[in-house]
Amino acid sequence: MAESRQSPLRPLGGAGRLHRLRRAVRRCGSPLRALRVLPGPRRTPFTFWYLVVLLGTALYARFGDPESVRAAVAGSSSDGWHLLHTPLRVLALSALWVAGPLWSPYLVAFTATLAPLERRIGPLRTAQVFAIGHVIATLISELPIALGVLAGLLAPGELHRIDVGVSYGVLTCLGAVAGLLPRRLRVAVPLGAAAVLVHQVFTGDDPVTAVGHPVSLLVGLVCWPWVRRWAAARVPERGPGGATRCPELSPAGPARS
Repeated sequence: MAESRQSPLRPLGGAGRLHRLRRAVRRCGSPLRALRVLPGPRRTPFTFWYLVVLLGTALYARFGDPESVRAAVAGSSSDGWHLLHTPLRVLALSALWVAGPLWSPYLVAFTATLAPLERRIGPLRTAQVFAIGHVIATLISELPIALGVLAGLLAPGELHRIDVGVSYGVLTCLGAVAGLLPRRLRVAVPLGAAAVLVHQVFTGDDPVTAVGHPVSLLVGLVCWPWVRRWAAARVPERGPGGATRCPELSPAGPARS
């Protein structure tokens, strides 16, 4: 009886993909490193602690005494009346509240905008970009309301319209971080955001945000030269052993001209 020879088993069709996946994991480190895109107290302290503050005010607004909550929100409103009397106080306090009952959407928004920007330009400059957008958009959006009241076109009560939230700063950081994306995304992200804001202008009923949101996005786009210069001046982040971190896990890779 002739001796039979067994041919070696061939890998299944998916084995090649599995091998490539394992090789990518070894190159980039543990898959848990993907969680690094989330804000953290060490790598993105401004984003992380800002979210903690917003979580605190959101919980207070949800479970606190309704009368005290209404008084606190009204006292923090950056409306026309407060901007005329206590501008610095309300410009700061108005950015400590979330608009609406949910905090989780702000975790997503901060992870997609502030966190990648902070990883590239640092916490202080990220706070600077956020604050510039928040202040400029607030002033420009409230100015037409004040002028309308002075001209008799709007009722005096419009000067007391509640205006709190962080959307102006978030949109400014979105516009700013777009300048660090590859070329196609650098154009697509602002255009997509602008399309959403145009739809909001024609379907919404808030004249303040109809002006403030486009202005804040535009402020972020104007910040591109400074943001790109700050990002280029920072030393690339190094992983264990001195290797550069895996680019696939970097939310905002190096800008490509």
